[in-house]
Amino acid sequence: MGIVFTRLFSSLFGNKEARILVLGLDNAGKTTILYRLQMGEVVSTIPTIGFNVETVQYNGIKFQVWDLGGQTSIRPYWRCYFPNTQAIIYVVDSSDTDRLVVAKEEFHAILEEEELKGAVVLIFANKQDLPGALDDAAVTEALEMHKIKNRQWAIFKTSAIKGEGLFEGLDWLSNTLKSGGG
Repeated sequence: MGIVFTRLFSSLFGNKEARILVLGLDNAGKTTILYRLQMGEVVSTIPTIGFNVETVQYNGIKFQVWDLGGQTSIRPYWRCYFPNTQAIIYVVDSSDTDRLVVAKEEFHAILEEEELKGAVVLIFANKQDLPGALDDAAVTEALEMHKIKNRQWAIFKTSAIKGEGLFEGLDWLSNTLKSGGG
């Protein structure tokens, strides 16, 4: 009943709602980003087994954000959350160069999913505060973003711990969703 009321209320007052999945390998910073956006502070987290879901109100859009655990054993269950998704925030640990190939493979597998064909993609090249972190251009190359021709995407350098780059990414995402993307 609450969801029906929320949707009715939103349609009357013009707020747009968006279902967003936050995906990425384990330890990329997904949960830290979610709680930084939700509460504006860093919260101590443990590996997510299953999912976290929060509502984030930003720039006239109410984001229903689903943070899914990234461990190898959990990734096959991601597809259960794909229906009705307007956007994907894919979080990459920019300092974990050993697992960038796995991050790329998982990312491109997600993009092939039929239920996500229309989803806008925001990539957070996270952990920019750590030594040896690759910049956004290097992460773009590692993820082979040049292969993506059929959807809107953007990449932002972020540090979930410092709160840097997150709101710039959300600005892009909210403007893209408002203009009809996703």
